Amino acid sequence: MEYDNKLEDCYRLRNEIEQYRPLDLHTIHELKRYYRIGFTYTSNALEGNTLTESETKVVLEDGLTIGGKPLKDHLEAIGHAKAYDYLYELVEQADIKEKDILALHHLVVEGIEGAEPGRYRSKPVIITGTDFIPPKPIDVAERMNIFLSEKFSAWQKEKDPVEQAALSHLELVTIHPFLDGNGRTARLLMNLLLLKAGFGITIIPPVVRNDYISTLRIAQVEKNPQPFLNFISHQVYESMKDLLRLIRALQN
Repeated sequence: MEYDNKLEDCYRLRNEIEQYRPLDLHTIHELKRYYRIGFTYTSNALEGNTLTESETKVVLEDGLTIGGKPLKDHLEAIGHAKAYDYLYELVEQADIKEKDILALHHLVVEGIEGAEPGRYRSKPVIITGTDFIPPKPIDVAERMNIFLSEKFSAWQKEKDPVEQAALSHLELVTIHPFLDGNGRTARLLMNLLLLKAGFGITIIPPVVRNDYISTLRIAQVEKNPQPFLNFISHQVYESMKDLLRLIRALQN
């Protein structure tokens, strides 16, 4: 499926949502709770986690385990929810630093065997479903430094916030700095940037996983990021429509 660019529509919806701000405390609480479940479920499902959205809710809100489901799936749900909560602390910071990304990763994969929480990988990796080969381990730290000290600041000056968030997502998964949890950390970083720019949480539903992977591959292998940028703008647009719907429902 080809995606058109939805940037103008994204900003139109952001302007509509601005009319409801500042949101009251009850609305803020309900929205954070809603996306804590939905974002955790979808981001983990994209990586093969088998918990359903309702099962994710039971794990996170009731503290129960789901019979027949792997321990790893439970740990991923708990870890991602903790990282989601931490996003709202990072939103208040002026800048995003390397330690913040490492902290998000640490929370995402904490307790998962072999994941090396908060540490760059020391081993080569391959990614299933694509012919893209990530950088060698020896190059990871330097690539991350270039990303955060050069590319990131350049995008802040040259790109609009949605494109900056999408490019940051793309760059992190392209460097693939961790043994596990790269996609989830990249989506958290993207959403941190979107939140700081006045957008809501953007969810990439599992139903568009193939489009997500294919546009990533085009960006990484064919060096053409535009289809991925269009894809992300579409997901931001759809998520903002949902956010506006929820805000209106909570105002009645």
